Amino acid sequence: MRTYLSALLIALAAPIAAHAQSADLVLCDRVAADPSDPDKPADVKGVPDIAAADIGTAIKFCKQAAGTSRRAMFALGRAYAANRQTAEALAAWRKAADKGSSAAMVELGVTYATGSGVAKDEAQARKLFEKAAQSGNPRGVSNLAALGSAGGGAPADPAQARTLLAKAAETNAEAQYQLGLMLSNGDGGEKDDVAARALFEKAAAQNHPGALERMGAFAQEGRGGPKDKDAAKAYYERAAALGDEDAKKALERLRCPYAIKDKQGRLVTTLCF
Repeated sequence: MRTYLSALLIALAAPIAAHAQSADLVLCDRVAADPSDPDKPADVKGVPDIAAADIGTAIKFCKQAAGTSRRAMFALGRAYAANRQTAEALAAWRKAADKGSSAAMVELGVTYATGSGVAKDEAQARKLFEKAAQSGNPRGVSNLAALGSAGGGAPADPAQARTLLAKAAETNAEAQYQLGLMLSNGDGGEKDDVAARALFEKAAAQNHPGALERMGAFAQEGRGGPKDKDAAKAYYERAAALGDEDAKKALERLRCPYAIKDKQGRLVTTLCF
């Protein structure tokens, strides 16, 4: 009878433990998930920066979830970094990167590129960015290109960046935005405002601030599609609400479209409506 009861208690405890682990990850995601992490589920919003009041909570629950989730291990690194525990952050990101987290690879690459907490090593940064880029991480692609542009090794290859971003853009809003920028500027290939607008629209539908601002500009100017001032304003307002500074400036220009200047061309005042 005692053996039967023990087995019953173990069987009942198993789903409870699994649920507790799931709850740890949910709480970790809520306060520490990175919006640009490709591992993040679509229904998890994420936070650009971990709030000071949430750091303790993030460390506690992300640490508990990190044993079975590389996403939680990466988020734990973010929490340590927010708490100025650089050594712990790097250790967590290395563990997450070893498990295949491309977001952790990017963060480690940034530390090596800047020499933050480690000896500066652009070759190592390049390796990490390349690995992240090959996994389809848009930040890996853009940082790899930036490292090349800055003179750190071989020059950046915009055409390759387009190819890598195209793969990531199938599912990732940041990649859609970055590829849209390349298409709209003609970087790495022909300029294509129609395709750029379509990518911005996809990313904007996922509340990407930069894509919302670009959709506002494209709608205002009629680039790649119809001109629509009302739609432009709506896109700018959504982007501004998410903290995009360019969108805030665009709204101000819409409100005050006329500039009064003196004979020397200096701004005297603006006319607002």
